Amino acid sequence: MEDEKKIELFEKVPIIRAVTKLAIPTILSSLVMVLYNLADTFFVGMLNDPVQNAGVALAAPVLLAFNAVNNLFGVGTSSMMSRALGRKDYETVYRSSAFGFYCSIICGIVFSLLCTLFSGPLLSLLGADATTVQATEAYMFWTVTCGAAPAILNVVMAYLVRSEGAAMHASIGTMSGCFLNMLLDPVFILPWGLHMGAAGAGLATFLSNCVACIYFFVLLYVKRGHTYVCIRPAMFSIRKKIVLGVFGVGIPASIQNLLNVTGMTVLNNFTSSFGADAVAAMGITYKVNMVPMNISMGMSQGIMPLISYNYASGNHKRMKKTVVFAYKAALIFIILMALIYFVGAHFVVGLFMDNPSIVDFGTRFLRGFCLGLPFLCIDFLAVGVFQAVGMGKEALIFAVLRKIVLEIPALCILNWLFPLYGLAYAQMTAEIVLAAAAVLVLSRFFGKLEK
Repeated sequence: MEDEKKIELFEKVPIIRAVTKLAIPTILSSLVMVLYNLADTFFVGMLNDPVQNAGVALAAPVLLAFNAVNNLFGVGTSSMMSRALGRKDYETVYRSSAFGFYCSIICGIVFSLLCTLFSGPLLSLLGADATTVQATEAYMFWTVTCGAAPAILNVVMAYLVRSEGAAMHASIGTMSGCFLNMLLDPVFILPWGLHMGAAGAGLATFLSNCVACIYFFVLLYVKRGHTYVCIRPAMFSIRKKIVLGVFGVGIPASIQNLLNVTGMTVLNNFTSSFGADAVAAMGITYKVNMVPMNISMGMSQGIMPLISYNYASGNHKRMKKTVVFAYKAALIFIILMALIYFVGAHFVVGLFMDNPSIVDFGTRFLRGFCLGLPFLCIDFLAVGVFQAVGMGKEALIFAVLRKIVLEIPALCILNWLFPLYGLAYAQMTAEIVLAAAAVLVLSRFFGKLEK
């Protein structure tokens, strides 16, 4: 009965209901993840110590680098699983999920070891100086040295569960850890608790990711025999078909996140030359801007199983209707959020730090960032379609265009023309071009399907 309901969701449930069932939980979990990232910034900000806040901000690129592994085995495996479900190729579904699960564990451990062994050069690369290095290192001990494996594994498992249409379970698992993190943050960070500062924020994040992993293990045990997600060691194998299927989508998605880390590192290094207040303001602004960004990303990830399944099963009309509805719904909401951010930028930044200098920096940063949000939404949804149907090449081209060709050069040029404040407009410059390209490529793709 449960298996029949999954198939019905992909094949028969009306588009609006199907998208709502898959996308809303995914968007909510994405927003909760942003909130728990903001929780670190918010509670560390309550210390009114720019150095502690800068430590959390400077470590952000490393945590973003986790997404490279998350996308390699999360996006790649879930796309492979949903397409195999559409073809009714269940052995590929089982073997793909086992491959993604065990590879994510291995990569998480390797990531942790490498970052620990080369912590000195890494901290310098991130822009940490004599003032901020101790706080940055303390935060990274818990989030990276101890926490890389559970941080990666819980996200990958959410992707695997979501690939068979169980978006609500995937979101509950993700949100359980996030809510725990928000509860633990003030206890570990603030003076009335353990007063650990940035280190306390890292410890709370580590514990919350462990709890999320435990939830998914319990879920798979309870649903054994009624789930396509398989983590049995016997099903793990390095078969050419599985590896190419997962990596064909996962590697471009992974490179996209590595380039995001590169772009953020460049941004932080430019910002750090203007002092700790500017770095703290940029960190706050970037995380605030991640709220609408993650709504776009949540919509993109949420509809991926539906697109993958119907593409593989040949129901291209249903797939196109899904994409069109997702664009209409997401753009209306993102444009409204961009307007709210632009008008209320001073108030929004002021929620996180009672420091006039930081609030002034952050207000001007946020007004620049929010202008690019509608274009970014168009780009994210297009890349989600590419990943869902196995168009890894197109997803990779967009990733390279976004950071290497457009955004990083724009950071250099705009910072030269308008020191510091020009940095906030680089994303908008890149996304306008990519949004136009996304509309063109999707139009040609659907045109080919109709023929």
